[in-house]
Amino acid sequence: MSSRDRVLGRVRRALADVTPHNGPYEEAVGRDYLPEHGHRTTGQTVELLAENLADYRAIVHRCGAGELPDLVARLLAGRGSRQVLEPPGLPPEWLSAADVVRVEDRAESTPQRLDEVDSVVTGCAVAIAETGTIVLDGSPDQGRRRISLVPDHHLCVVRVPGQVVSSVPQALERLDPARPLTWISGPSATSDIELDRVEGVHGPRTLEVILLG
Repeated sequence: MSSRDRVLGRVRRALADVTPHNGPYEEAVGRDYLPEHGHRTTGQTVELLAENLADYRAIVHRCGAGELPDLVARLLAGRGSRQVLEPPGLPPEWLSAADVVRVEDRAESTPQRLDEVDSVVTGCAVAIAETGTIVLDGSPDQGRRRISLVPDHHLCVVRVPGQVVSSVPQALERLDPARPLTWISGPSATSDIELDRVEGVHGPRTLEVILLG
């Protein structure tokens, strides 16, 4: 008997007294949980997002539409970023004031080439206030998943309040599960058994979020 057979056998024995559910899958699990915790105004929801983003060690900025190009340019210059990766559908004005070399997202770009890029600038699909999470879904202003995972610095623009929701259930209502979803809560980080935190292991070492009002 193989290890696979042993594992499946244990699963079958554990489920032997469970009544099978023959109805539609969406009815198998109750959906009677709260869609959000408490009631907040739009402004309070945005403030909670900013607070939780910062709690996850993301750097949060705020600006209006007319201020965005200068802010993006200043943040990239402050990091010394010379090569900046841009998704194909990034609004052209976002990088219009930045003195950088724009690197296009190409299918043939290797991980080594992407690792040479200093920063990546993207939009997002939705931002979740209760968890301090931004979600990318591969839309034109976000590009493919790998471009937000390989470069060491990710600058993400969140349109507020339109892209901000309170909770994960509310976010799921907006997202297409068939799209490549990337959920980001702060910069990439991990801890070893001694709880020593190391950032930049599975993605960007630095995450900056601009709340665009």
